[in-house]
Amino acid sequence: MISKNKIKLIKSLSQKKYRLQENLFLAEGNKTTSEFLKSDFKIQTLICTENYFENTKEFISDKFEIILATTEEIKKCSLQKNPQESMVLCELPETEFDFNFLRDDLVICLDNIQDPGNLGTIIRIADWYGIKTICASKTTADVYNPKVVQASMGSIIRVNIYYTDLIKIIQYANQEEIPTYGTFLDGRNIFSEKLPENAIFVMGNEGNGISAELEPLLNNRLCIPSLKTDMYDTIDSLNVSVATAIVCSEFRRSKFPHYSK
Repeated sequence: MISKNKIKLIKSLSQKKYRLQENLFLAEGNKTTSEFLKSDFKIQTLICTENYFENTKEFISDKFEIILATTEEIKKCSLQKNPQESMVLCELPETEFDFNFLRDDLVICLDNIQDPGNLGTIIRIADWYGIKTICASKTTADVYNPKVVQASMGSIIRVNIYYTDLIKIIQYANQEEIPTYGTFLDGRNIFSEKLPENAIFVMGNEGNGISAELEPLLNNRLCIPSLKTDMYDTIDSLNVSVATAIVCSEFRRSKFPHYSK
């Protein structure tokens, strides 16, 4: 049975101030819960049905609290419209950024991404393409927002997200001759560019694009061309998560030529 205090705690985790205050975040859904149970994240509480417990008990530890509940009880505390059989309360991990992370591979920088769904999807895309590092501006949505966690579908476990000063990131990259890229409407066609194996690319805000302070620091401007012609009329821009997927795909084709065969 889930106590009233526990329900109140779970509901409060929809807000960042309470996540910080309690040092906890919420992850829901059977697939996501199972991913966290197998991960190195520190779990405080598992809430699940008896059916879920029986099917997953090989991954369940006695190091955290376990609350068996009915689906109706889970519905009362869930932040989702259609909750499943399980949820976990996890401790916020301690992360420390190191500039050396920028040297190893492709790095995504997110400049003021506001929509939690977009952020979660971008994390999932990064995971799909084997990208381990995302640097986000401090104005970007909180990675431990339940909507971000849900949209990432467990990828948040494998992708490291650091909130930091993107201007310093790009300045460091330029100093160390690490190629830097941004997406712009007036950029060069990404499909005809020879892209490096390792680079940093910036994706901008949903409505305003890359910030004016960051734009002049980027060494390369890329564009994802639309099919806008006299015959075809199209929209003016792509959703940022869709655009991120295209950019990741093109960079990965440069590093792994066999990828597109």
